[in-house]
Amino acid sequence: MSSFLYFILPALGGYALTSVYLLKNPLILHRRKRTAFYCTHISHRGGCGERIESTMEAFTNAVEQGTHMLEMDCHLTNDGHVVVSHDENLLRQTGHDVTISSLKLQDLPVYKERLEMTFYAGRYSSGADRKFALLEDVFRKFPEMPVSIEIKENNHQLIEKVSDLVRHYNREEITVWASVNSSIIKECRKTNGSMPFSFSMNRGVLLLLLFYSGLLPFVPLEESLLQFYLPRIINRTFIPENRILKNRLVIALLEKVTMRKSLFKHLAARGIQVHLFVCNEDEDIKAAFEVGATGVMSDYPTLLTSYLCRNRSQD
Repeated sequence: MSSFLYFILPALGGYALTSVYLLKNPLILHRRKRTAFYCTHISHRGGCGERIESTMEAFTNAVEQGTHMLEMDCHLTNDGHVVVSHDENLLRQTGHDVTISSLKLQDLPVYKERLEMTFYAGRYSSGADRKFALLEDVFRKFPEMPVSIEIKENNHQLIEKVSDLVRHYNREEITVWASVNSSIIKECRKTNGSMPFSFSMNRGVLLLLLFYSGLLPFVPLEESLLQFYLPRIINRTFIPENRILKNRLVIALLEKVTMRKSLFKHLAARGIQVHLFVCNEDEDIKAAFEVGATGVMSDYPTLLTSYLCRNRSQD
């Protein structure tokens, strides 16, 4: 037993020291990713705290406020149009219990006059524009604006049409595939492997396991972005439907495990951007940057712009 420890302990010590060194100096083993965009200011659902979510008015307002990236979700109508909408079922957004996939574009209802915020309970947004936007209209109006598109359903036709639009408008370097579902990301990459993509939920869990085991510095990563909740907003501005996430102890543990500055610094050094969401108060924006986020996603593009301007002037 003593002879075993004589060999194993030095080996473990050497592994640990090498892992820590490479965690801080990842470019020894890995080439830094070079994306065509670097986004500090991301507008969630187009900045849905200031205008009705995912409308052209919301996107226009966010761009005017200086956002670096628009975040959105897409679904397919019955007649084959790619519509920007967070939900497939339109009950929350319109009051009509119908799905986008069951309707033709011309039959889509309009948004409610006042729409409650998902990530800021008790707050509402409104605007003059209540029509659902087409992804093509977003691409046409903002040809150089980076866009993150979350795909929520493993629908090959939808993924193919999104890819076709991205290619048509020559946006492959500035349009991101995003999904929590690994199989959807796999289908997206199979359809268009030239687009950057973000971590899925399973890949995010694997990332944490690699980090805590010390293996992360040795493992290549193909993703270009990590987009994740800032846990401190849960049960304060965002009330989740999942019962387990209503437990404060669970959230405290989630924050302790996931918000690791050394992890985020390692990813940033490898050229992988870290976007934390949804930060709708100054204190949350500050907390996200302090823990190592390279970018913050907010429902309030004006608030985020103001924060960045104030803190840039203080540097």
